[in-house]
Amino acid sequence: MQDYVTHTIDSAPPASKPILTAVKQKMGFIPNLMATMAESPVMVESYLTLMGLFDKTELSETERQIVLMTNNRLNGCTYCMAAHTAVSKMSGVDERVIEALRSGSPIDDPKLEALREFAIIIHQTHGRPSETQVDAFLDAGYTKQTVLEVVVGTSLKVLSNYTTPITEPPLDQAFTAVAWSREMDSAA
Repeated sequence: MQDYVTHTIDSAPPASKPILTAVKQKMGFIPNLMATMAESPVMVESYLTLMGLFDKTELSETERQIVLMTNNRLNGCTYCMAAHTAVSKMSGVDERVIEALRSGSPIDDPKLEALREFAIIIHQTHGRPSETQVDAFLDAGYTKQTVLEVVVGTSLKVLSNYTTPITEPPLDQAFTAVAWSREMDSAA
């Protein structure tokens, strides 16, 4: 596999420099995933734009992390599981929900578990859930809008979960305390 540069603002392609500058201003550092994505200005901009749009959904922070972390686990993305575990903890997501997502276990809350199950269905069926599966999700208290927003979150994870094995970004110091591996997945 080709080595990808973990770019700094100085080493990044010109079109990626303002994007990385904005990330550093917002987060205080440039996560290594985004630093490797910067090799393609279109990739890093796409990822950050879709992330910003996903934040505008009717899903709560906990619900968004359920969609994202479920896809991270299913795709085996160790980098993204660690990063989203850290984000979830900083955002106040219930520790039991985080642990369920990391292990692939059911979530105690029935509505949140319905979301986790639907995210799995969207992933496993490549966006082709049955009518019965959609109805069960709607019956759990979600809307037709959130059906589509789960697809948005899944799309966001395709960008990062497919990029990570190609670019192999080192895990950031900020995420090492919550590193994840397949061995932690009870559903695997």
